[in-house]
Amino acid sequence: MNFLLAASGEAHTPLGHVLDKELLDVGIIGNVTMQMWTLLLGAILLFILMLLSAKKIQTGSDSQGNERFITKGRLSQVIEVIVLYLRDVMIEPVMGKKDTKRYLPFLLSLFFFVLTMNLMGMIPLPDVQNIIGKFTIGDDHWAVIGGTPTSNINITFGLAIISFVLIQIHSFRELGILGWLDHLTCGLTKGPKFLLLVVPVVFIVELAGVFIKPIALAIRLFANMVGGHVLLATLLLFGADFMNRGASTGAVTAISLVSGAAAVIITFMELFVAFLQAFIFMFLTAVFISLMSHHDEDHEHEHEHQDESEGALQPSH
Repeated sequence: MNFLLAASGEAHTPLGHVLDKELLDVGIIGNVTMQMWTLLLGAILLFILMLLSAKKIQTGSDSQGNERFITKGRLSQVIEVIVLYLRDVMIEPVMGKKDTKRYLPFLLSLFFFVLTMNLMGMIPLPDVQNIIGKFTIGDDHWAVIGGTPTSNINITFGLAIISFVLIQIHSFRELGILGWLDHLTCGLTKGPKFLLLVVPVVFIVELAGVFIKPIALAIRLFANMVGGHVLLATLLLFGADFMNRGASTGAVTAISLVSGAAAVIITFMELFVAFLQAFIFMFLTAVFISLMSHHDEDHEHEHEHQDESEGALQPSH
């Protein structure tokens, strides 16, 4: 696509694939941007997709017999497998059954929302609109929707703030204010008295960590999305750049083939990164929530089940 634009004599940069574009100035409210429309479109599509999938996953009526337990549709089956894996293998061992039941809807919503925003960026909507704009209205930068919302630091910070607020609400609910403050001292106030000397330092470091953790979530997601798309755009622009510099047709063709093959490989890597970063954002949020939880009851139940199992294995006299 950029190759076609280069043939028209226009030069493009990789940053054009990750930078947001202002579409409408609404005064004191702010600016409406291209990534905002993409975010809204992705959220609507996700809501509709999940609503339809939920209907196919839920158990049917008794008249369907055993078929009522079978999920219909390939996409719905994939979503069901992902949900079950995240719940049973990743989230529940970290958070316990009680907190998993409480926060699973939020964590799954977070995962699929970030995943959808990441995948939206892999659809070359801006490039298609650039080409249409070039040959229709003479504007090769024309685009009204597209891009990767999660490559916008404002959006990733917004998601991180939501996670931060939920983590703190859970912390105060579980520990109370005094327990929350004691948690920030790592329990040193209950240890030997000479450790009290380092309590202020530990408290400051832990308090900073409360804010650094969600900030790290936002920056990690933002950096990975920006880095991947800039690399992909750079590879795709090699041929166009050489054409604009007056290279021969053979050289441009050879460079385009090599860079195109590399771009295909990077695209598969980007697809993996889209899933990975959605998982990391969700899983670390779950970990941060679990760090502020009481797990004594879960451990007691585990010991009770273990004792019962051992008792059942004991030979009777």
